[in-house]
Amino acid sequence: MNTIRCDVLVIGAGAAGLMCALTAGQRGRRVQVIDHANKVGKKILMSGGGRCNFTNTGTTAGNFLSANPHFCKSALARYTPADFIEMVERHRIAYHEKELGQLFCDISSKQIVRMLLDECDAAGVQIRTDCGVQDIERGSDGFRVQTAQGLFHCASVVIATGGLSIPSMGASGFGYEVARRFGHEVLPTRAGLVPLTLSGRHQERFAELSGVGLPIEARCNGQRFRNFMLLTHRGVSGPAILQISSFWQPGDDLRLDLLPDRDAEQWLREMKRERGAAELRTVLSEVIPRRLSLRLCEHWLADKPVRQLDEREIKATAALLADFPLVASGTEGYRTAEVTLGGVDTRKVSSSTMESQLVPGLHFIGEVLDVTGWLGGYNFQWAWASGAAAGNAV
Repeated sequence: MNTIRCDVLVIGAGAAGLMCALTAGQRGRRVQVIDHANKVGKKILMSGGGRCNFTNTGTTAGNFLSANPHFCKSALARYTPADFIEMVERHRIAYHEKELGQLFCDISSKQIVRMLLDECDAAGVQIRTDCGVQDIERGSDGFRVQTAQGLFHCASVVIATGGLSIPSMGASGFGYEVARRFGHEVLPTRAGLVPLTLSGRHQERFAELSGVGLPIEARCNGQRFRNFMLLTHRGVSGPAILQISSFWQPGDDLRLDLLPDRDAEQWLREMKRERGAAELRTVLSEVIPRRLSLRLCEHWLADKPVRQLDEREIKATAALLADFPLVASGTEGYRTAEVTLGGVDTRKVSSSTMESQLVPGLHFIGEVLDVTGWLGGYNFQWAWASGAAAGNAV
């Protein structure tokens, strides 16, 4: 089988891998990219409903979860959202801000993949799909990587294989296996940015409300996110829930403010004063979806005219609306998770070059590392920043 010689072999043709490849290629490095999937950038293509939320203009290190929270600062500072936006604009890709600094393509996420491939092409990068890795060895003269398409001999190997989320698109634990093989610790992984499931009483009471959505504030373990929640036939989803899911684990206390834009107690007193004859379910239906209002009054709240609520009931009703205890039983798992929490321990990886401190020439970038962003373009910005950091070093 043929031997392919190159300076840099990038394993994984996703966001981080392509960014690393084009950056290294622009520096005159001979770069090969391989991926076991049949096409590149699959997660880019599906992201943002096919519009790709490619960055967030408000990105800071505080938008990421990691056992080593300072690790991401260097790369994020050296390759910013403005740097990526400059490339997007140079390729004349129209985009818009949806909310909270989230930037999306006007037309299609395919444009982002095309841009990255065009940049790789211009830099002389070669990309091979359907090219699974069979073995990686490091010798005195570099790495030898045996693949389905031949033996690669290179000075540097970059692991850009992602995490475990969405296995139907080819996600695997390959990057973690490589890390362990070369002496790196891999921190426990779990699904992040993922819908939560309900069971027992909560599931029975909410299952029929599948499709009902409303703005809420979700709170757990000192974190709070205000956004939309969607009730599903298995539990809860929507941006607020996906965000809080990364901070929640089974048994943790999860609270929802169902009236995030109001002081619930003050509002109830106003209703008692101005709409006393109206049923609680009626006035509640004017500020949250009617089906949810009926269900709350059926099982949790007093089902009677507002004027009949005494002081204790007003306080109790307000407390429940502002601090509703949602007992989640689990998550939908990697099947629908947008990201993987945990991963390669960053304490043995250089924060400026993404190079292993144990194995010279071995780099880890993107989601395979223990760096996980919030929902809203942060994980793509980490892919671009970590990819550029390695690409400038290999």
